[in-house]
This record gives sequence, C-alpha cells and structure tokens, in this order.
Amino acid sequence: MSRRRHSDDNEGGQPHKRRRTSEPIEIEDRLESLICRVGEKSTSSLESNLEGLAGVLEADLPNYKNKILRILCAVARLLPEKLTVYTTLVGLLNARNYNFGGEFVEAMIRQLKETLKNNLYNEAVYLVRFLSDLVNCHVIAAPSMVAMFENFVSVTQEEDVPQVRSDWFVYVVLSCLPWVGKELYEKKDVEMDRLLSQIEGYLKRRVKTHVPMLQVWTAEKPHPQEEYLDCLWSQIQKLKKDRWQERHILRPYIAFDSVLCEALQHNLPPFTPPGHMPDAQYPMPRVIFRMFDYTDAPEGPVMPGSHSVERFVIEENLHCIIKTHWKERKTCAAQLLSYPGKNKIPLNYHIVEVIFGELFQLPSPPHIDVMYTTLLIELCKLQPGSLPQVLAQATEMLYMRLDTMNTTCIDRLINWFSHHLSNFQFRWSWDDWSDCLTVDVDKPKPKFVKEVLEKSMRLSYHQRIVDIVPPTFSALIPADPIFIYKYADESAASLPGYAMSITVGNAIKNRASNEEILTILKEVPNPNQEDDDDEGESFNPLKIDVFLQTLLHLAAKSFSHSFSALGKFHEILKSLTDTDEGKLHILKVVYEAWRNHPQMIAVLVDKMIRTQIVDCAAVANWLFSQDMAHEFTRLFVWEILHSTIRKMNKHVQKIQKELEDAKDKLEKQQHKRRDSGDDEDMEKNSEDEEGQLEEQIERLQEKVESAQSEQKNLFLVIFQRFIMLLTEHLVRCETGSVDISTPWYKNCIERLQQIFLMHHVTIQQYMGTLENLLFTAELDHHILAVYQQFCALQL
Repeated sequence: MSRRRHSDDNEGGQPHKRRRTSEPIEIEDRLESLICRVGEKSTSSLESNLEGLAGVLEADLPNYKNKILRILCAVARLLPEKLTVYTTLVGLLNARNYNFGGEFVEAMIRQLKETLKNNLYNEAVYLVRFLSDLVNCHVIAAPSMVAMFENFVSVTQEEDVPQVRSDWFVYVVLSCLPWVGKELYEKKDVEMDRLLSQIEGYLKRRVKTHVPMLQVWTAEKPHPQEEYLDCLWSQIQKLKKDRWQERHILRPYIAFDSVLCEALQHNLPPFTPPGHMPDAQYPMPRVIFRMFDYTDAPEGPVMPGSHSVERFVIEENLHCIIKTHWKERKTCAAQLLSYPGKNKIPLNYHIVEVIFGELFQLPSPPHIDVMYTTLLIELCKLQPGSLPQVLAQATEMLYMRLDTMNTTCIDRLINWFSHHLSNFQFRWSWDDWSDCLTVDVDKPKPKFVKEVLEKSMRLSYHQRIVDIVPPTFSALIPADPIFIYKYADESAASLPGYAMSITVGNAIKNRASNEEILTILKEVPNPNQEDDDDEGESFNPLKIDVFLQTLLHLAAKSFSHSFSALGKFHEILKSLTDTDEGKLHILKVVYEAWRNHPQMIAVLVDKMIRTQIVDCAAVANWLFSQDMAHEFTRLFVWEILHSTIRKMNKHVQKIQKELEDAKDKLEKQQHKRRDSGDDEDMEKNSEDEEGQLEEQIERLQEKVESAQSEQKNLFLVIFQRFIMLLTEHLVRCETGSVDISTPWYKNCIERLQQIFLMHHVTIQQYMGTLENLLFTAELDHHILAVYQQFCALQL
C-alpha cells in the first residue's frame, strides 16, 4: 500500500486525473450498450426496461445529449427490427423533455437527407418508417407526416426521371402504412384517400417489362410471383378494408398511452425530396418470392395469406434481422428463432421462405451465397426437431418445380444443396427422386441431380459419391476425374505426335531449358502446312497438342503441380499462343485432357488468363465453339465464362483506379507548388515531378482506353455468339414446324438474361454500341425481348 501511495505522490495525482478523463467514455459506452440491448431477452418486462432506460437517459441528457442523439439516430437506421421499441423510448423522452424530442426529429431529418444524398436508399426507408411510427408515440403531429408523404408521392408527377425513382418514393409511403396507417386515417382521412388514389393511378401506368427477368419461376401456379409494388399495394388494400387492424406489430407504446398522449407534438419541417441526379443509384425492382401457403404448414399456427399485411411485416422483420446479423451466423440464427410473436405463426416456414427468397433474388442476393448455407446449417443445429423437416419439404418443392425455375436460381440451388449435403454426410432420400431417371437427361430434373453430384464430388471424392447414390442413378454420377492422356500407351503409337511426346516428356523430366524444348518442338510437323510452304511460322496445332498434353500429364497429380508447370514453361506456352487460333487450340487441349474434371478445367483456364497465356475473348470464343456445343448447358461452362468477365472487369477497374490516383497526386503536387512561393529549387523539383506524373497519366490513359476496348469487345463477342446460336435454333424450329421451347432453348435464353443481370453495371456503359450493332429492330423478337427487359430495369 505504501508503495502505491508513494507513486501517487510522485505523479502529483496524475492517476486520478486519468481516471476522470476516461469516465465519460465509460459512461458513453454504457449508454450505447443499454440502448442497443433494450428489447432483448430479460427477466423484467419490456415496458419496465423502457421506463427505466428513459429515466437513465433523461438524467444523462444535460451532459451527454449529443451522444444520446447520435446513438438513437444510428439505431433507427441500423436496427430496424426493433423499430417500435426505439420509437417508444423516444416518445418517453419527448414526454419528459420536449426540447430533446424536437432536436431528435431535426437530427433524423438531417440524417435522412444525408442517406438520400449518399444513395443509401434501404437505410432511408427505415428512417422514414421510424419517423412515421413516432406519430403513434405522440412525438410527431399526424398532419405534418401526411404532408411529407404527399411530397414523396408528388415525385410520380416528375417528367424525364427513371421509373425506379418514383417506385422508391411510392414504396416508402406504402411500407410505412402497416405501422401508421390507422393513426393517419383517423386524423386525416380525406388527405389519405387522395394520397392512395394518386398511388393507384401511378401503379396502373407503370411499365412492367422487367418482371419476367426477375421471376424465380415462369409459372404462376401454385403461387403467383408478383412484382414487389403490386404485392405491397394488394396488402395495403386489404389492410384498409380491414379498417387498418393488424395483429403482428409489437407496439410497446400502447402501455404508455396515458403518459404519451399528454406530450406536446412536433411538426416535421417541410421536406422536399432531393431532385434526380444522373449518378443516383435507386434500388432495383424485385419480385416477391412465394414458396409456401397455409396448406404447406398443416400443424400449429396458420400462415398468413400472401396479401395479408402480416405477411409483409413478418418478412420485412426477418429480412432486417438477416441484414443486421448476417456476418455472425450463430447470432443471426438465434435472433431469427427468437422472433417476437413466434407462437402466433409457423416461424420455421417463414424463415426458410425468406432465406430462399434472398438466395434466389435476381440479379444478385443481398449477401454472399455461402452465408445462406451456413445460416441454414446453424438453424438446423438449433432446431434439430423441426427445422430440418421444413428444409427437406422446401427442397422437395424446389425439385418438383425445377421445370419452370430460372436457370440462374437453379445454379444457386445446386451450389446450396451440394454444400448443405456435405455437412450432413451426404444423406438424402435419393430414391424419392427416381422420376428423373425416366426422362431425357437434358431435362431440368436429371440435369439438376447430375450437377449436384458433380458439385458434391468437389466437396468429397469420386468413390464416396458412387457409394452414397443408389446404383440406379449410375447414369447421373460424374465420371472419375482422371487425366486423359492421348499419348498414354502403345495403342497411341499411330498418332502423329506420339514419338515427339516421348521426346518432350523426357526433356521435361531431365529439366531441359525452355530453349532446348523449343528446339525439339520445331521438329514437330505442321499438319496445316503444305510441303512446299517454307514459311514454317503458321499456326501448328500438333505442336500445342504434343507439348501441353505431355506437360499436363506429368503435372496431373494436383492443382499445385499443374500451376507450377504452367509457371515454369510460361515462355513456351506464350510463344505457342501468339495467334488467336493458338489460344483457342490450347483451351481445346486443356478440355480434351481434363474433360472428366470440370474443376481442373476451370482453375487452369483461370490461371492461363491471369498469366496472359490466353485472353478473355479467346475463352468466350472457345466456350461458344462447336467443340464445346455438347457441354453448352453444363454449369461449369458458365462459371468459367462469368469468372472470365469478372476478371476483365476487375482489370479495367484496377487501371482506372491507378489513373485516378495519379491525377489526384498531380493535383496535390500543383497545389503544393502554388503554396511554396518563390523557392526556385523546390519549384524546379516540382516541375520535374509534375512532368513525370503527366507522362504516367498519359500512359495510364492509353491503358484504360485499351482495356475498355478489350472489355467492350468481350461483351460483343459473347452477345454476338448468343444471337447466332439462338437465331439458328429459331430458324431450325420454324423450318421444321417444331416448338421452339426445348430445354436447350430455355437454358440458352436464360443464360443470356444471366449475363445481362450479373454484369449490368458494366454492360450499361456499352448500351449504345450493343443497340447499334447487335440488338437492332430486325432481330428476332424472342431475343430482343431479353434486351428490352434489361433496359426496363434501368428506367
């Protein structure tokens, strides 16, 4: 003790000072924790927790008002699933401190303007919904909320703005009504009727060309796949018919009605929606995913109908929980399963439907695909007695509806199901799906099973897949993924390159240099060359065959062996592929050798693009070539194509960023020179640096233009090939009077949609070129419809 006292004396009481400065931080952290955790599981009731927290915050307002305002604004934006808990808290604070209530409303409006300016439209929805629920808590006066809604709906009268802009403002108003519709109707029924009739007029004149592109199923049975605004409008109409009575939103403020109704209310400041900016990124339209209805959940509580507002509220809250906790699968699963009011609804069915709805959302899911797999696995662990059965029922339904399911969604289903099975010892009642064995293998069901087994093999090994699947399924089991070496044994002795392959193989084994191997390869006769042709430099397919087959055969043991082989002999491979034919042929050889191992093909093609042995356009031309026609509908082909496009896009973005950085650097340099005054030495150095930077910018500018030209060319190649294939099919069907809707045609047209949807941001830059060169008015309407649907998404 004496030593501690001694040190205190020495430091002149410094430790006490340090403690005092950290105290406010401790209190701020405690306030944040208290606010964020209110409404979670607790021994006391929610009402008593809210009352206690309001008391604590009121006492801390004099010292920590700004911090409390900041936290409350943040939870309004980031924890929308606890919306009514926080509106009640703000209501209680407003009843105790009117000025604080006013400052909070002003802070929320500032935050709303900020989110709209920064294109954070989803968060802006939650802020408006929060403000609207404050009407129920007597913080905001109903007439000023109606005035704000009227301003939002007035956006539908603007001219020359994208439809997605008007859609968003209408959606915001409609999505607030389950919370505040009753209160607003009681106070301002005439204005609300006028508002709803304006919305109805807008919904009737909306263009909905985009809908087919976003639907998970083409069939309207058993559940219609409705556009999101149409569905929400039907739900609000039913709510209005039911006199705005809804039975699912948790409303803690009702318990405090006697306190809250005494409070003074604030008027919202007039809010004019910000004008349309060319760089605004409005949310894309969606189609509401429906998979279950009340007949699918026979036991326990009844599932609300698809047009009941309860369905909207439940789904909205579950989406919010996933959005808040998606990075922590265990927390996310626990939060979903402890959803308030879970005893009144078949919660497991709702959760499974919402998760699949997000996984299948087009153009892309809100989060990475693998998150949904891990979340469903976690849910199965937490509810082993009930959730796996619902998930199995859902999988069965998805299998039954494969014929009308969008190809992109089938891809995601394959990836999810194979990954899911790998976590449960690949156990599945395969015999229940034996109906896929009696139909053509190109039909969706056998195709799905085959692709699932192929993906499962990637997560396991070939013999395991053979063992888990009934023998009757042998036709759908993937081939053993072994290397096929065409010069393997004596029987190949008659092949033109056989002798040469032995020589090359020995040279590689004896660690010959690249020059020595190139000298050996010069001896390979060229089947494309006439005897009297002395040029000798034309494309020689046999040279590529001999070298690459032999090299890949020697490196076939693993991915790593193959990668290091490509790296070691990169110089030779580059010299063999200096022509477009050479690039195509090298891809053809990789496919021939590894055709039973799609994953190996994918990683080798990826590696060859990275090391510039082949380019992106060559990969696209190869995938659409006649040699690959029999594999055209296989999933691995499209994974390679999308990966190739992504690589091209990343390459362009990287150079663009380098150019932007160089321009910023030059600007700073010029600024610095202007500020430095008359120092001659410094000025001379600055001028030299600026000169170097300007040269660098010029070089980068050229690189960007070249990369963009390559990128545009890649999309032109892909779309041109699609148009050629589809046109041939349509002409063939017309000539033979055959129905065009074959499984191949469905797959091909939906793959075309997939390219547009998955790479929409990039493709938009080249819309003019595509329209002038490819998607012209003369094009067959079946193909042109896909382009028009894509254009409608941006309107």
